[in-house]
Amino acid sequence: MKIAVFGGTGRIGSRIVAEAAQRGHEVTALSRRAATATATATAGGRWQQADATDPASVATVAADHDAVVSALGPSREPGGDPSAFVSVVRGLADAVGSSSRLLVVGGAGSLLAETGVRLVDLPEFPAEYRAESLAQADALEVLRSAPAGLDWSYLSPAPEIGPGRRIGSYVVGTDQPVGGFISFDDFAVAVIDELEQRNHQRVRFTVAQPAA
Repeated sequence: MKIAVFGGTGRIGSRIVAEAAQRGHEVTALSRRAATATATATAGGRWQQADATDPASVATVAADHDAVVSALGPSREPGGDPSAFVSVVRGLADAVGSSSRLLVVGGAGSLLAETGVRLVDLPEFPAEYRAESLAQADALEVLRSAPAGLDWSYLSPAPEIGPGRRIGSYVVGTDQPVGGFISFDDFAVAVIDELEQRNHQRVRFTVAQPAA
């Protein structure tokens, strides 16, 4: 399978690139800066310059790949605008269209608590993550309202995602958390599993580390 990963040199994207390459897929890490090309090659993929905000660039990538993964996220830069992420996902969806599959790495804030309230709307939700979580939730709604020709998936991690041991397995849910943590590496396993198995088409799903 030919897989393109926007944000393929980041913390999550680089692991997705490595997991895909390890399984024998032809994987391309996409970013605007060439400085990270060497690290990408070390992970087993190739690097290509591309801009996720440029529809022509995205359309060219999608036409040459079986699947497009967005491992991008809302801006955390001082003075940055997290809500711009919604336009990025909308642009990706429009540019990919029916020419490829689109998997978006999303956030956990849009997952639902047992009461049916989104995690991001709970009083105890960390204020410093609220703006980016709202942007990721809005991006999910963009995909849910996309034309039927778009083959998309949106993968929310567990409420906590970070460095950790690669277990190689995980538990799956839909709109409610199924655990508190997932490692970057096991999240990448779930991404490539989904591209290979196509179990969650035009829906959001979530993954977490199995209970001990």
